[in-house]
Amino acid sequence: MLRNIVSGENGIRDPDDGVREDPLFVQAVARAMQVLSAFHRTQRPLSLTAIAEASGVGRSAAQRVVHTLQTLGYIERDEDGRGYIPGIRLLDHSHDYLRLNSLIERATPVLLDLRRNARERVDFSLFDDLRMVYAVRMQSKRETFFATLVGHSVPTLCTSGGRAVMSRLPHAEVEDIIARSDRRPFTDKTITDPQEVHEKIAEARQFGYALTVEEVLVGEVAVGVAVLGPNGRPLGAIHIAGSLSEWTPSAFAERFAPLASEAAHAINRVR
Repeated sequence: MLRNIVSGENGIRDPDDGVREDPLFVQAVARAMQVLSAFHRTQRPLSLTAIAEASGVGRSAAQRVVHTLQTLGYIERDEDGRGYIPGIRLLDHSHDYLRLNSLIERATPVLLDLRRNARERVDFSLFDDLRMVYAVRMQSKRETFFATLVGHSVPTLCTSGGRAVMSRLPHAEVEDIIARSDRRPFTDKTITDPQEVHEKIAEARQFGYALTVEEVLVGEVAVGVAVLGPNGRPLGAIHIAGSLSEWTPSAFAERFAPLASEAAHAINRVR
């Protein structure tokens, strides 16, 4: 499956992995995607050498791919001319994905109602193997820059929505996700020990939601509820996040877990 080739925590995998015998697989297209994926974790424009290293493509091949993508508008020079950044044409494809995704379409009005009722940050993320990718973000009164961006991703392993999703997966698949995940902590509260993660997933399975406290952001508490497909498989999750300066974890869960669960059920019902 293509997702298993090109996804993962960083959204990058070797396109040679598992496709050498596939006669329909176009290596040149895969190399272009690898080059674009080099920007996933960077905080600054990249030089050609940095793109080659991050993408795993040789410098000569990277130069040709970058030139082609720059000509087409998918890569640009930054305003100081010191490196490359993604080009504006990529936003066309993000727009196409969001407007043509039926799950996002039916979830959006439900999430708008949830945001009005909750008055805290409401996010909707999609399950993509080792990560949850934010597709809808509805801000509250206090947000960091990255918390406002559609397309930002967080590890399935240590987030409320991710654990809610894993609570709906078969045991073997949960084991596989944990085994392949990068378990480096975000904060000193991040739970990454496999046994402890299993315990949190069991709690989510029991209560119908997952609760995380300062596992990704210091000072943040969040609840997550899985959104399911017609076959019962999780497709994504609703997250509601608040501040520990205003809520205790138990009070936050008591107030917002029922709202998130009701919203998830509403999305599941609309087909």
